[in-house]
Amino acid sequence: MAGGWTRDGAVQEQIDDTVSDAVRLARERMQAGEGATHCDRCGEEIPEARRRALPHARTCVPCQSALDDRPGAALYNRRGSKDSQLR
Repeated sequence: MAGGWTRDGAVQEQIDDTVSDAVRLARERMQAGEGATHCDRCGEEIPEARRRALPHARTCVPCQSALDDRPGAALYNRRGSKDSQLR
């Protein structure tokens, strides 16, 4: 049940779109191709456990952590937040 100016099902459609966007983004970020035995950034050996867990890994844990900590594009729902819908 939607209220106000929205049609029935609009809230669920927004939730579905947000989930679909997140899944698409996660799939785009997944690495593909052959993994490496040594880190592409620092040259250290990638531990066997990491290579088993992530067969396509090309970086060691410290280098990947540094990559993950880099500021990237802001991830937010451009379709509008709940707060903007309530105003």
